[in-house]
Amino acid sequence: MNIKDIKPIPHYIIKAILRKDKELNPEQRGTTRYYAYLITRCKELIKITVAMRYYRKKPYLKQVAIHSMHGKECLVKDMCFNYLSGYITGWYAEGLFRYQKWYEGDWGTADDKYFNPYAPVVNKQLISRLPQFKYSAAELYDGINVFRYLRLYEKYPQIEYLMKLGLSRLATSKQLLNKIGKDKAFCKWLIRNKLELSEHYYYIDVILRAYRTGGNIRLLQNMKAIRLKLIHDSAYKQFKRQFTGNIERLVKYLAENNVTLSLYSDYYNACNELGLDMSEDKNSFPHDFRRWHDIRTDEYATQKALEDEQKRKELYEQFGLVANKYLPLQKQNGREYVAIIAKSPSDLIREGNTLHHCVGRMGYDQKFVREETLIFFIRIKSAASTPFVTVEYSLSLHKILQCYADHNTKPDDNTLHFINKIWLPYANKQLRQLTA
Repeated sequence: MNIKDIKPIPHYIIKAILRKDKELNPEQRGTTRYYAYLITRCKELIKITVAMRYYRKKPYLKQVAIHSMHGKECLVKDMCFNYLSGYITGWYAEGLFRYQKWYEGDWGTADDKYFNPYAPVVNKQLISRLPQFKYSAAELYDGINVFRYLRLYEKYPQIEYLMKLGLSRLATSKQLLNKIGKDKAFCKWLIRNKLELSEHYYYIDVILRAYRTGGNIRLLQNMKAIRLKLIHDSAYKQFKRQFTGNIERLVKYLAENNVTLSLYSDYYNACNELGLDMSEDKNSFPHDFRRWHDIRTDEYATQKALEDEQKRKELYEQFGLVANKYLPLQKQNGREYVAIIAKSPSDLIREGNTLHHCVGRMGYDQKFVREETLIFFIRIKSAASTPFVTVEYSLSLHKILQCYADHNTKPDDNTLHFINKIWLPYANKQLRQLTA
């Protein structure tokens, strides 16, 4: 098609586009949308892509791309492609933008495969009126590129067969089209399984294998999905090492028992934590997987709870020892305020929850036990049990690292005077005596 042959958008096409846009976008808001219409020129089918948007409740439409059925190049105007945001259209000439974009201007050429955004065709009925496409079943095609479909139809007329079976998702597979053209038995197999194939997604090689072997297509699909996850998902690389040379057995076991890799991974990790030998079949491939999954994960949860309780007990003991060691740094005889050292991790949790800060989280209990920092509670003497201000004190630097009241706010001047001028010098003096 020549640039000189470009004609304005026909009025009936404009009306069809506006009707379609109202159907797809009832509120008629948002950014640029794309629609397409078909025409014939010199016995060649032409697809014209139209960009449209509303501005101040007024619709604006313009031609932005033109593709011909057998052309190697397309025409494009005022449109570019961005890998992040997709297709972009400029509207400077229509007065919608203040500045002209670098891609706006005259019509230019590009490879036919470019500048072909998804654009519903508003007059697809034109295709069936053309003798060469009368039986193409193109009216059933709802993909992105109708020309791709028609080009396949010219080479593989059997594409109509897949479309009329309701298998439009599979219709553009050249593997299937070749098979249909050569194997009538495969066509009958497709008819028998059309409901299953139309309702569920299947890989093309799975479909061909199911036909060739007579195997269960869902089982084969499940095996394929598991195999791909084992190859591409690093979370399951441990299974490649454990089942080296025997990975297909694992794949078949999981597929036959309808077990996901994530569920098996939970079971596998629980068995490892329990010290079971996973080279034994009874552990790697239990007869009743779900029963043994529940048993092993329960056993692991119980063991972990006991271990966690032991760790918690040890943490509290160590925390108490450190608190007692530095008990002299407390100051409980202040005139208005007192400084009290935290006695347990639960003291930190209560302090943090009451004052809405993170001292009860973020590992302050571990830092306390390692004697990196100490946590002191600054309280009003008359309400010594009520959280007021929290202080983090560095044992190595002999200084205050953090000092916060409720919601991480700065304490008032009187409180800061007590902390910096009264308690801190006292605490440093007591620490020097302890370490002398």
